[in-house]
Amino acid sequence: MADQYKTKKKNPKIKEKDSFVIKLAGDSGDGMQLAGTLFSDVAAVLGNDLFTFPDYPAEIRAPHNTLAGVSGFQVQIGKEKIFFPGDLCDLLIAMNPASLKTNLKWVKPGGIIIVDSDTFNDKAFKKCGYQSNPLEDGSLDVYRLIKVPVSSMTRESLPRRDISAKAADRSRNMFVLGFVTYLLNQSLDTTFKFLGKKFSSKPSLLEINKSILVAGFNFADSPGQALTTYKVPKANLKKGRYRNITGNVATAWGLLAAAERSGRPLFLGSYPITPATEIMTEMAQNKALGAKTFQAEDEIAGICSAIGASYTGSLAVTTTSGPGFSLKSEAIGLAVMTELPLVIVNVQRAGPSTGMPTKSEQSDLLQALWGRNGECPAIVMAASTPANCFYYAYEAAKISMEHMTPVILLTDGYLGNGSELFRIPAISTLPEINPPRAKANDPNYRPYKRNPENLVRQWAFPGTEGLRHRVGGLEKTDIYGIVSTDPQNHQMMVQIRESKVRKVADSIPLQKIEGKETGDLLVVSWGGTEGSIRTAIRKMQNDGKNIGHAHFNHIFPLPLNTGKILGNYKKVIVCELNNGQFVKYLRSELPGINYLQYNKIQGMPFFVGELIEKFNHILETTRHDR
Repeated sequence: MADQYKTKKKNPKIKEKDSFVIKLAGDSGDGMQLAGTLFSDVAAVLGNDLFTFPDYPAEIRAPHNTLAGVSGFQVQIGKEKIFFPGDLCDLLIAMNPASLKTNLKWVKPGGIIIVDSDTFNDKAFKKCGYQSNPLEDGSLDVYRLIKVPVSSMTRESLPRRDISAKAADRSRNMFVLGFVTYLLNQSLDTTFKFLGKKFSSKPSLLEINKSILVAGFNFADSPGQALTTYKVPKANLKKGRYRNITGNVATAWGLLAAAERSGRPLFLGSYPITPATEIMTEMAQNKALGAKTFQAEDEIAGICSAIGASYTGSLAVTTTSGPGFSLKSEAIGLAVMTELPLVIVNVQRAGPSTGMPTKSEQSDLLQALWGRNGECPAIVMAASTPANCFYYAYEAAKISMEHMTPVILLTDGYLGNGSELFRIPAISTLPEINPPRAKANDPNYRPYKRNPENLVRQWAFPGTEGLRHRVGGLEKTDIYGIVSTDPQNHQMMVQIRESKVRKVADSIPLQKIEGKETGDLLVVSWGGTEGSIRTAIRKMQNDGKNIGHAHFNHIFPLPLNTGKILGNYKKVIVCELNNGQFVKYLRSELPGINYLQYNKIQGMPFFVGELIEKFNHILETTRHDR
């Protein structure tokens, strides 16, 4: 029971660490995501900075204890700013042999492995390919192995005896969470509060989960364990209101904030697709803020409904992932041709075709840049952390409305499902959004009459007195908007639409470099790779290496100073989680630079260790070339 929770530990050995990486792994029904999220939320409340990475299986409820069904949740907590979820783990929780086999390669030598020893049997070994018992054959001798009979102890700790063993096993994650809470010198009180909110309408489930949580904590605190525990000091965070937020939720919040700041109603027309669905789910839960959410019958209907909403004066959004983005391409052309604002959020995943739906890659950049028929330019941006999905969603909406053109915002599964601490801003501190709305009965209004500075046409809402006009997918004459097949007019309109998009470069920030303005090696990256690459660069800079980092969020158009900064370094390497899409684009936009490449296409993020090894090799080669 919760009242048996021991608030005073028996003088544990406490080791202080600047950061700590934990991975919880088990079958997809073992609740690893919930346990990891609860641990992360508690760490945030207790003052640690953090970054999480859920690792979902592609199969829905794969056979029990198979490699394909392993689900994981990794989190790094720290006393300094955390930019990524960590390379290797200090602690691995393995709920069965399959989760141990799948994740053992991610554990540091000397790291802690906690296993549910009840699940390690001959039948389970055969299913996942073990030839012998890894708990006894010496293969884990380089780690600190802690064997805990989680399943049986969970059943024994139940407050009621009428609960089936199968139902009890679904709560094993709470026993493990209690154990980890003790190991990291955390208090259960905050976890109790989170559980209270989650199970507020189910008091019997709340009682069960709290009892099992306490049982795990007390087992770790028992005299027979004599565990060394760990303490990660509080981070020195700027004062404010924080929450642990995923990239998908942050994206939804950024769009909601843009709607409030611009005074335009928000409409989301989408179709569910992994890993973007949570944006639509979060939006649907905010009807009180004026958001309208339409779950369409398919991807095409989703974007076309959004274009219709944009025509009527709404901040229009559609969300998807790679396969759905392909289906939306024709309608994106309609939005380009009509010059209506539209935000298209693509939470990228590994492809092609269905690919690996739950794994993350930077797979759709070339599609975002050029994947449409005709001359069809659209602004392309990319978020780079779960928290800044908020700010780039907001900026995408601002640019789209102020420049009357579609904006494609690229995130990815790594960002959308991952989380970090987010300092919630006041809406009044965000940049103003001023759509170029046409005024009623303006005698000078023409549908394609443009602001000479940025080539933007005015936004005329249907029903506004004196602003009747025509838009559509057929080519129109400049200024007057009459359907036209005149060759000279068509060429002019194509060039105007291209120039309008490129003029956005005048209003976006100049590209920044982390490091000196000149040097031996400049590392170029974009989108969701920022955290691991930034961590690697900072470690190397602290070691005295002459290396810089340029991370891009504005892709098309590029910041105005891009060519200058790339030309200031002896060597430039472009790092991407694809086969070289951004580097192809840079070669076309800024030729004459000898671009090196480092590409990873494994559905996995970059690891800091592999990046440092690669960069050091290039620097060593540069030194010998002098």
